[in-house]
Amino acid sequence: MDTDVTPRPTGRPATPAQLEWLGRELVAWRAEGLVQDDQADAILRRYHATRRFSLARLLLALGAVFVGVGLIWLVAANLDQLPPLLRFLAVASIWLALLIGGEVLHARHLMLPSQVVGAVRLMAALAFGAVVFQAAQSLQVPAFEPLLVGLWGIGALVHAYAVRGFGPLLVGIPTLVTWFVWQVLWDAPSAFAAVLALAVAAVAAVSAGALHERGLRQFGPVWREVGAALVLAALFTAALPAVTMADFGWSPWLVVGAATSGLVAGAAILLCRGPARLEPVGALLVLAASVLMVLWDAGDNPDVLTLADWVHAAVSVVVYVVVAVAVAVLGILRNSWRLTALATAGLVVFTTVQSFAVFAQIIEGAWLFLALGLVFLGTGYLFDRARRELAATLEGGDR
Repeated sequence: MDTDVTPRPTGRPATPAQLEWLGRELVAWRAEGLVQDDQADAILRRYHATRRFSLARLLLALGAVFVGVGLIWLVAANLDQLPPLLRFLAVASIWLALLIGGEVLHARHLMLPSQVVGAVRLMAALAFGAVVFQAAQSLQVPAFEPLLVGLWGIGALVHAYAVRGFGPLLVGIPTLVTWFVWQVLWDAPSAFAAVLALAVAAVAAVSAGALHERGLRQFGPVWREVGAALVLAALFTAALPAVTMADFGWSPWLVVGAATSGLVAGAAILLCRGPARLEPVGALLVLAASVLMVLWDAGDNPDVLTLADWVHAAVSVVVYVVVAVAVAVLGILRNSWRLTALATAGLVVFTTVQSFAVFAQIIEGAWLFLALGLVFLGTGYLFDRARRELAATLEGGDR
């Protein structure tokens, strides 16, 4: 029996790793008599090898980003040679052309690759930001208002959900998060407000990712990964000794954001099933841990290292390790290498920063960098080894 199964380059796209797995399985199925040779060939003809991150996809994405940023830059330059109304009409016309053009191309998806449609939709989402900023200029609204970024983010998210497009989603989520954190600090700037803003945004993003288990599942990973990044950022910021309750005040938008995140988290816990229900619970626990880390005032004098500072640093590392491991486990369960990479990088950077805060009082000069380098390498190695063992346990030793 021929055991060399070679996929043919026709049919639906699949990654080389997927085709390799399919080839091995077909060999086993043929050996067990589950499929015949002609059936195995018919299965393989349904797929052809492709790469998710091809050069064409990369160039199209970069081109879309550069065009979108260029439009916003032109607005920032004010296009002085044109009157305000004409500037707004010009930018709005470009946005509408890209918006409509993306859907026209999508209707011809059998003639054009999906990467082209995605690039046009991405340009349209970026161009909408130019429309918002140009409208603000025409209305004499200050260009450095966080409200403008919020409007841009909302518009991009509406676009994403209206057309089921990833490009606008990748613009809308970071833009909306940026607006929220900026708006909170704009209204009442303080270190603790930044921690709360990051943690509240994390709860909302993680909960939104869990809710997508009930619909539009393809959007769930984006929300989940953004939420994981915000979880790690909030806990990282809360563990810094200099972050205290000083000058803290409740921003109206922080109250609205906390209430909204609570509602979204509650809906996710009630409506989701299985592991997805635990994700918003974990984000809420990180929110509570972040608040407690800030309330625990261990002292912020860089010249005096007390026992409380040591204990604070140790507890911070333990809590962060637990959260990072949870993110890594989630990455394994969700088959997302981005989550595991994010957890690894976050833990290494966090441990190094905490080590610097402690070692800098004891070791000086080149020995400090040597000690930090060893901590950096050791943390990365141990965490990666633990991640691999965990993956092997969860997946029955396949990895």
